[in-house]
Amino acid sequence: MRRLFEARTGGLLALALIIALLPLILPNKFYYDVAIKTALNALVCVGLNLLIGYAGQISLGHAGFFALGGYASAILTARYQWNGFAAMAVGMIGVGLLAFVVARPVLKLRGHYLAMATLGLGIIVSIVLNREIPLTGGPDGMPVPALRLGEWRLIGTTTWYWISGGALLIGVWLALNLIDSGVGRALRALHGSEVAAATAGIDTTRYKVLVFVVSAMFASLAGSLFAHAERFITPTEAGFLRSIEFVTMVVLGGMASTYGAVVGATILTVLPQLLTRLHDYEHLAFGAVLIGVMIFMPKGLVPTLQNRFRHLVGGRPR
Repeated sequence: MRRLFEARTGGLLALALIIALLPLILPNKFYYDVAIKTALNALVCVGLNLLIGYAGQISLGHAGFFALGGYASAILTARYQWNGFAAMAVGMIGVGLLAFVVARPVLKLRGHYLAMATLGLGIIVSIVLNREIPLTGGPDGMPVPALRLGEWRLIGTTTWYWISGGALLIGVWLALNLIDSGVGRALRALHGSEVAAATAGIDTTRYKVLVFVVSAMFASLAGSLFAHAERFITPTEAGFLRSIEFVTMVVLGGMASTYGAVVGATILTVLPQLLTRLHDYEHLAFGAVLIGVMIFMPKGLVPTLQNRFRHLVGGRPR
């Protein structure tokens, strides 16, 4: 019974159950589309949370990795008739290599200097995608062929709901296993104090580069799945506001909480759809919700609720 309440068992089972039962209350394709976007945003945030929440390194350029993954699949399948799964794999490897090359000089920076450097990376990606019109379609974007599994074309919101849900489950499982490994312990030590971690013999540069590459590859995979699900992609996916959106999802749900990243992505993807009925007051209400959560739950939704639950059942709050 204790294992049912552990993150790697009970949490995954609960997430799988939600994904399995959610179609029973989704009335039409629009809601399926929102659910697909939610799962893919959550996949990006699970990877980004490893970098921000566990390693303590900020990134304002992850939308660039998301878009590069999407464009890798789009260009290789549309221009060169590659298999979609091969294009995804090449996109992840390419983004991982780019992240590795960029990480060593960039991650020597700290605080707002690191944030500005990663922001610059995202801006460069956005400019390239907008300017390379013959290859990317420029600001207008480009269509993406349907993903194929043998003779089966993977199209339709129902199909992509299960694909994106399955990808999210696998991503969460991988993140939880990484966190519980020696790498995860090194990342937490790095977050606590980089100097203390180095004194204890931890190669801080190596682990910062590793988690940066892993989080970038999470974003690349989500971008590729997004491109094939939507059958279209534009450079706006690499924009600054998109990166801010990903970071806000992580912070809102709770840093250093894998399920917090999923909850934050769910709220910030679904809430704007619910607030559209407010018309001119939509953004005002959206901002008020974010401010309220940050004031009353500064550690994020999931960690705050977990600590309050432990307090109610007699445990010592953290």
